[in-house]
Formats: sequence, structure tokens, C-alpha cells
Amino acid sequence: MSKTKIIAEPAHLSPQDLAEVQAKLDELTGESCRPQADLSNADKSAVDVALKDYEQNPDAGSSWDEIKARVQSKLRR
Repeated sequence: MSKTKIIAEPAHLSPQDLAEVQAKLDELTGESCRPQADLSNADKSAVDVALKDYEQNPDAGSSWDEIKARVQSKLRR
């Protein structure tokens, strides 16, 4: 398969398939977390507020399993 065909194919994939392709690309390139642009000052402030909220009440949020189940439920619709 040519590089041109490989590059064109993701446009036809589902979000789940795209995630699998991205995971494989990350594995092949040795990147488990791609570097992103720096956060804006507003984003940094939002993270700081969220962190303070968490430190004051760490049990207020949802567990990872609950969040994952909600996301998977939405993807199945």
C-alpha cells in the first residue's frame, strides 16, 4: 500500500479505529504521550483551580472506571 493511500484511509475510520491507529503509531514511534503546545494562562489558571478543588475534596469527582463507562456508553450510541 502506498503512503498516499495510508494517509487517506483515516478519514474513513470510526473514532475507535482512529484511536487504535494512533496507539499503534505511538507504539511504533516510542511516544506514549505526544508533546502538545504550552497551555494558555487561562488554561493554567483553570488547572490550578481544579487542583485546589481536588485537594480540598478529593472524593468529590468520579472514578476513572465511572468516567470510562460514561464515555464508552456515549460512543456506542
